Amino acid sequence: MSEQSNVVLPKKTCSIERLVTIPKDVEKVLNGEKTATRRNGVYADLGEVMVLEGKEFKVDAIYSQTLGEMTDEHAQQEGYTTMEEYKQSILAMHDKMPWLPTMSVWVHEYSPVAK
Repeated sequence: MSEQSNVVLPKKTCSIERLVTIPKDVEKVLNGEKTATRRNGVYADLGEVMVLEGKEFKVDAIYSQTLGEMTDEHAQQEGYTTMEEYKQSILAMHDKMPWLPTMSVWVHEYSPVAK
């Protein structure tokens, strides 16, 4: 997102080490199947580097999105085939969380750092 540089992000609510922690998700990132993570807060600064099993991934973009704006393409960034598959996975992890289309999340997009 080229307009990213003009956006003022809120302070981080968590550290980048907490961005991707589920072993299955770590594996998806390492395999190139997951290129984004959605969280209820900002977990990284733009350009910050996340290290997973010794491999580095740079945060390329951070932006807000509502759950209702998500498409199958967004679910694929998260390592899922369809939006419904992603939704069911999130609801299984957060059993008390309602799925509200108006709920905003912070999208963190990242890519491998070339060595």
